[in-house]
Amino acid sequence: MSDDLIDSDIRVAKTLPSKFYTDEKRFRKLLKVFKSSWQFVGSSNQFTSDVTPIDHIGRLHNQPIIRIQDGDSTHMLSNVCTHRGMVLCHEHSSAKTIQCPYHGRTFNRDGTLKHMPGFEDVVDFPSEDDNLPSFDLQIWNGFEFTSLKPGVDLQDVLQPLQERLGWFFFDLNYNPEKDRNWNINANWMLYVDNYLEGFHIPYVHPELNEALDKDGYTTECFEHGVLQIGMAKEGDVCFDLPESSVDSGKRIAAYYWWFFPNLMINVYPWGVSINVVVPNGCDSTTVLFRSYVKHPELMEQGAGAALDKVEVQDQFVVESCMKGLRSSSYNRGRYSAKHEQGVHHFHRMISRLR
Repeated sequence: MSDDLIDSDIRVAKTLPSKFYTDEKRFRKLLKVFKSSWQFVGSSNQFTSDVTPIDHIGRLHNQPIIRIQDGDSTHMLSNVCTHRGMVLCHEHSSAKTIQCPYHGRTFNRDGTLKHMPGFEDVVDFPSEDDNLPSFDLQIWNGFEFTSLKPGVDLQDVLQPLQERLGWFFFDLNYNPEKDRNWNINANWMLYVDNYLEGFHIPYVHPELNEALDKDGYTTECFEHGVLQIGMAKEGDVCFDLPESSVDSGKRIAAYYWWFFPNLMINVYPWGVSINVVVPNGCDSTTVLFRSYVKHPELMEQGAGAALDKVEVQDQFVVESCMKGLRSSSYNRGRYSAKHEQGVHHFHRMISRLR
């Protein structure tokens, strides 16, 4: 694919061709980008079990993964037995060891092989290959991320967020009651497209539109993602920004951060909502919502309220677009130079993948 597929000048550029969303081979090819990206695991203080299967990352990579808390050490390990490929852990537990339910192969919490019955006469056993593979784990402000093969340091990816809002990311409490897993009949990129522009808000989200100042919505593109800022209408809830903030003096209702390819970190006066977009198939996606609360008294106010309703409204649009993209009458569209800089930036990133 050529960079020229999406012109760098948004005023003349055309959107991604519909086949990027509907072609099965292209879908599988684009999935490779997830292996080199950092994937959100959760906050360190939300895990109540020492052994936790991380199912959404397993689906992303076709690589089952478990999070292991071993005293003060945390490990991200393969959840696949090195004997015959059996998935090891299906539920949360506090087991001292990890034992395969198929033939009893047992591993220590750091992934090293501890015991295997019936292998007394096997030559050159055990070897390093009999241990569970481990994956990179990095922690940012209490949030854990993992990657199978990181292409860039996590701190570099999240630097714009750290510089702008690092002061906000403390005293956040995980609220499991707000957990949602939404299943959508659409390609994962359509969900990202929709997230990356506020152009549709007056037409799709009447409640959100009431909370935002339509003339104050801005978009900023950076190397690894996009930031959208929604301004609060006079009298509505907004951030109490420190004087040191670059946004000091502004009535900001929400910061919407997207990091390539599938992570959304939404920062509201009440706290942080994180969305992870998980592709299941060419036209099937699951979106995970996780909430981390700082000011619970603000949860039902402003742009950060009624998130379930906003999600359902978005799903209707995205699923309808998926149907339209399969139409023989549609191939490519054009961008609004004023409102769709984020979508244009995302499409250029996708078009550069080989």
